[in-house]
Amino acid sequence: MLNVAIVGASGYTGLELIRILNGHPDVAVTCLTSEQSAGKLISDIFPTLRGRCDLLLEHLEPVRVAEKADLIFTALPHKAAMEVVPTFLKLGKRVIDLSADYRLADPAVYGEWYEPHLNPATLKKAVYGLPEVRRSAIRRAKLVANPGCYPTSIILGLAPLLKKGLIDTVSIIADSASGVTGAGRAAKVESLYCEVNEGFKAYGAGGVHRHTPEIEQELSLLAGTELKVTFTPHLVPMDRGILSTIYASPKKALTTATLVKLYQEHYAGEPFVRILANGCLPSTAFVRGSNFCDIAPLVDSRTGRVIILSAIDNLVKGASGQAVQNMNIICGYPETTGLEGLGLFP
Repeated sequence: MLNVAIVGASGYTGLELIRILNGHPDVAVTCLTSEQSAGKLISDIFPTLRGRCDLLLEHLEPVRVAEKADLIFTALPHKAAMEVVPTFLKLGKRVIDLSADYRLADPAVYGEWYEPHLNPATLKKAVYGLPEVRRSAIRRAKLVANPGCYPTSIILGLAPLLKKGLIDTVSIIADSASGVTGAGRAAKVESLYCEVNEGFKAYGAGGVHRHTPEIEQELSLLAGTELKVTFTPHLVPMDRGILSTIYASPKKALTTATLVKLYQEHYAGEPFVRILANGCLPSTAFVRGSNFCDIAPLVDSRTGRVIILSAIDNLVKGASGQAVQNMNIICGYPETTGLEGLGLFP
């Protein structure tokens, strides 16, 4: 039995980790931390856990946490994660970090978009945790940087085209819409019900959203050349889910049938990527609560432009589900263990 700790368990990603791991036959959650809610039962914070996980939330003391766990999920905000991850690594623990602190390989880029990195040497030990792209490296990793939710939907959507060199790398546009849980559980005016309900808005427009360098880093590696994207996120008045619509210009004429075949071949054997065909388009409703990414590749026959639609649950494949998928890989469990559930509909 693998003992795991969740550092930062009182947020939405922490709750989702507990929910998923509760159904994992080879894992026991043995330690939960929360600075704001220490001393309370996790089931008092999230009543849905009553009778299934009633652990006491603790203050974060890295040595004490490490004594209780073989593997540690850090579900903390950026900066807070890099303050404790090196200690866990020195204590011989494997870490899956759900913050942005270890996703960007270049500390200078991290500093440009966030703040100066506290332990840039640790970045060299981190593996970007997108299994469909980095599975072999993840298998050997001690520190996995779990991808962001928007990047997951966009990278999976574009990987087959970039690997084959089929699109113009200066033409990529990604419009992504996310549910409100993507903003986290902390109280913010812009996330209040009256601020969000009955509205649909863009934010972080003009190339300033912090997921932009992560998207560009991974797409550049796939393409074999440095590229930039126009990325605009939007907020949708729903709890969870991301739908990304990605546009690109092909280097040669393509058809929808050709694209569907390419995507089916590229993702053959991938347990959590479903390629849609025959005019079927992704919906967040059909991946809600699941670890699936539904992708529909098509060509606008009038303009010749390639359009890729990609849907995920931002809290599952976009965060905690993918983290458990990474845990399964590095611990040698079947990759789908604990993640076999279908989406919740309606």
